[in-house]
Amino acid sequence: MKLFRARRFDQTPRHREVYSIYELIYSAVDLLAAIAFIVGSILFFYKSLMEAGTWLFLVGSVFFALRPSVRMLRELHLAALSRNEAENPEAERSYSS
Repeated sequence: MKLFRARRFDQTPRHREVYSIYELIYSAVDLLAAIAFIVGSILFFYKSLMEAGTWLFLVGSVFFALRPSVRMLRELHLAALSRNEAENPEAERSYSS
């Protein structure tokens, strides 16, 4: 199974739908990581809030670690869709537009 093929996301309407969902998840994870780091940085200016800032840095790091996981899951999902379509080319498909 080959992953990260350039045009796989555009293969069918279902591929485009799955790709879009994963892009939304990826963007949300990215935004949450950035927010955690920004708020953690602000909290670091205050000695009494330094521990909370440290926790936010950890949370942000976890979100950043999730980013490649989301991409890998997306690629595995798209590859499975392609494999299923190759095995069942005559199967009736219903795509939501």
